[in-house]
Amino acid sequence: MRDVAFVMYPEFSMMAMTIVMAFEVANSVAGASSYALHFVSETGGKIRTSCGMMMESSPFTETPFHTLFVGGAATPMASTRGLIDYLRDALRRHRRIAAISTGAFALAEAGLLDGRNATTHWMHASLLQAQHPAVKMVHDRIFTNDGPIWTTAGGAAGFDLSLTMIEHDLGADVAKAVARELVIYHRRTGGQSQRSILLELAPKTDRIQAALTYARDNLHRPLTVPELAEVAHLSPRQFSRAFQAETGQSPAKAVETLRVEGARNLMEQSRHPVEVVARQSGFSDRDHMRRAFMRAFGQPPHAFRRMALLETHAFGEASAAMP
Repeated sequence: MRDVAFVMYPEFSMMAMTIVMAFEVANSVAGASSYALHFVSETGGKIRTSCGMMMESSPFTETPFHTLFVGGAATPMASTRGLIDYLRDALRRHRRIAAISTGAFALAEAGLLDGRNATTHWMHASLLQAQHPAVKMVHDRIFTNDGPIWTTAGGAAGFDLSLTMIEHDLGADVAKAVARELVIYHRRTGGQSQRSILLELAPKTDRIQAALTYARDNLHRPLTVPELAEVAHLSPRQFSRAFQAETGQSPAKAVETLRVEGARNLMEQSRHPVEVVARQSGFSDRDHMRRAFMRAFGQPPHAFRRMALLETHAFGEASAAMP
């Protein structure tokens, strides 16, 4: 039995509590009570969430937990002295500590992130770095793991983190079964970017959206303006004008960004040779892909594969060190 506790405080975001579902489903899938779920707060009693729901909690004690989660709020939380005191000693008591989204601010204030890699929601990453310069901010990852400390971007990334933890605790088969029951397509490994080009471009009409979706699903093709215009049911001239007006980019620039995003995911999640990644992403060769990466990120493709391997290695070492 692994005791998993969730730290609550007034107005914390209910979105952070979605990770409870993963551990609840794991108990069902594993056929035994693998996790005991606890809800704790500084004062105990009923805690009001961001959506107005009241949740019951137990007061902080010296009880050790296998995993301690600190949820986030819509804005960086205003930590109380009691919460910070509780967290400052957390590494001595708990085996694994995780912050969801802006919950990282509480861990940073308690000194738990000093000298460690950490992430948070992209909207607040710069503020966390400014307030806590000793933290090694990883600005564009959905979650990071540095020793016993985990931090996530929040939202759906909480599911990815919890599935990773469940895989370590109960095995890959259980984690996959949990993902299937939650109707999650696959578990992301943590190195993915927090933002997607399809969301960033935010086209206003279904025609341009359809063209972008087609491009994303057919990166191995040349993806010329006439081809995309046909998908959008527009002439090439109409399509180019509409695309620029709705997205602020030319079709060629947007397609290159989609190719870079797809190639980055392949570099992080697969072991395909660079030449294969370039071909599957629609680049003419590895040099073409490298130049596109340097324009987009200031780093070559191999840098992202090295980062993914380092994160996997760090997770393995942390897992091996835990009972």
